[in-house]
Amino acid sequence: MTLSVPVYHRVASAPPVPAGLPLVIALTGFTDAGSAVSRVVSYVREDLEPTPIAVFENDILLDYRARRPVISFEHDHLTDYRPPRLELSLVHDALGQPFLTLTGYEPDFAWDTFTAAVLELAADLEASSVTWVHAIPMPVPHTRPLGTTVSGTRTELTTAHSVWQPETQVPATVGHLLEYRFAETAADVAGFVLLVPHYLADTQYPAAALAALDSVTVATGLVFAGDELREENREYLEKVQEQVGGSDELQRMIETLEERYDAYMAGATNATPIIHTGDLPTADEIAAELERYLATRPAGDDDKG
Repeated sequence: MTLSVPVYHRVASAPPVPAGLPLVIALTGFTDAGSAVSRVVSYVREDLEPTPIAVFENDILLDYRARRPVISFEHDHLTDYRPPRLELSLVHDALGQPFLTLTGYEPDFAWDTFTAAVLELAADLEASSVTWVHAIPMPVPHTRPLGTTVSGTRTELTTAHSVWQPETQVPATVGHLLEYRFAETAADVAGFVLLVPHYLADTQYPAAALAALDSVTVATGLVFAGDELREENREYLEKVQEQVGGSDELQRMIETLEERYDAYMAGATNATPIIHTGDLPTADEIAAELERYLATRPAGDDDKG
């Protein structure tokens, strides 16, 4: 069905956009392990000062009851209303290199119309490549590099950095659909799935956002500072080392995950993870997540190799 109302509008005051820029897509939605994508969106909007080029229409794409906007209340009156934003913007990296970003929420409705609109904008702006990131939980240890599954048309990236290449069916995101449609046009498109430790999936895990930014760097040559994220990781490492050292059960679980990870990396893949952060989440976060994880495990899991 064709919508009678446009799904986006071009910003009249937007500056001219050079042709041939890479397009980077970060959309929050179905899964965002470690808050990787949401932190990337925040980083782009707070640190890179994006200039909107096209704004997508919430009333067409958003389920307000599922993701309610934020409104501010002060004593006896309402002071601010902040609806979600889904925008295509012009941005510059840490070296001043321009690129395009599509950031915001994953649409709840009109996926085909939205996807067609993004392809239309990319063609109109002559985007040179398309890179998107998202994150899923995996039974891997936080003491090892964050791995990725890489898909798309850029075989050099898949060969070099896709450490896990399953043959499976998964619930789709709109990012998958965008990649699929871009691939049909023979565009240079790459999707990076970050494999985040499952016991950290519901936490704010800064290393996941760093890995997402590094994935974009590998695909595009763009450079990102990420100093605040790195500082967070350094602080987490100092706090968590004591937490890990004081728990025999935690040490055993991590050691088991390390053994499985190392065995897999030694024999199942020639690809290499993009980064090795060595950074950990806060002590309180990891303790809470591990307690929940350990409490729900079937009895006897400690003995499984």
